[in-house]
Amino acid sequence: MAAEMMNNDVILSVKDLRINFRAYGGLVQAVRGVSFDLHRGETLAIVGESGSGKSVSIKAILGILANNAIIESGEILYDGMDLTKVTEDDFHQIRGKRIGLIFQDPLSALNPIMKIGKQITEVLHLHTKMTKEQARARAIELMEAVGIPDAPRRFEQYPFQFSGGMRQRIVIAIALAGDPEILICDEPTTALDVTVQAKILELINQIKKDRNLSVIFITHDLGVVANMADRVNVMYAGKIVETGTAEEIFFEPAHPYTWALLSSMPDLQTKERLMAIPGTPPNMIYPPKGDAFAARNRYAMKIDFEKEPPFFKLSDTHMAATWLLHPKASAVNKIEMPEILRARIERMKKMGEANNG
Repeated sequence: MAAEMMNNDVILSVKDLRINFRAYGGLVQAVRGVSFDLHRGETLAIVGESGSGKSVSIKAILGILANNAIIESGEILYDGMDLTKVTEDDFHQIRGKRIGLIFQDPLSALNPIMKIGKQITEVLHLHTKMTKEQARARAIELMEAVGIPDAPRRFEQYPFQFSGGMRQRIVIAIALAGDPEILICDEPTTALDVTVQAKILELINQIKKDRNLSVIFITHDLGVVANMADRVNVMYAGKIVETGTAEEIFFEPAHPYTWALLSSMPDLQTKERLMAIPGTPPNMIYPPKGDAFAARNRYAMKIDFEKEPPFFKLSDTHMAATWLLHPKASAVNKIEMPEILRARIERMKKMGEANNG
């Protein structure tokens, strides 16, 4: 499927995006030269720890950066427009209508003193010419589409009368109200328990297929997107450090940071102790010289602390920015993936072969 995606039209293109934030101590370099394409009908996951720049990049696409943000350079190309240069009036015709957003916390995303139905119909009135009766009927349709039972009655209820999972379904209904072609999901399951999380992911997947949406899925957890993503961008310290198809990232990871993220995922098949990533992310007011992950990387070489690695191409769809892939890197460093991760990948491959067989 991923190979087919490469041939599809690009619906959104981010080119060399650089974003800083004015802070008391200086300029925080939050996004440092991020580039990626979103193809029609695909799910692109952007994965990384808090502070890696993934959510900032997405807020720039939606024109909702904080007042102290500065877009230093770069382009966000959508439908012939550069979204870094459009006005707020232009964004009113894009945000919520052509590009929808599912927020991380449904409780804070919803107005606690406004009925659910009113919050959905407001979006319909903003982006369509529906009458009050038409908007109500459409809102109920949307509630039913996202799995809200007894929608006509619940249309009149308030957010506190819904569970966390049902509130997130309402947020999804609001995101779909404008009939967007791009859906951005910003950590949409973080506040939910595991069982509800699985149902919400399944719902997003189904909606994407039914509506042929292009989806950008932001998360700190690679496990969340294992069965959703067509392609994955791994971000660290404001940069994409590895990009590839989901299969390549999960079965052939090449960057030590990707290794660390995968190794820290719980494995229900074994009783392995979770591996933590040592150290802390760098201070982005003073980004480190060389590879930003070097100080936390047990495989780091001298050059990692001196010079930033370029992208090394592993396939037509898979690249990673790590000196371990350089031809002159030692053979030991090039193959020494953590044993816990190597064993896990082998198990996943065998399970996949068994399921396919």
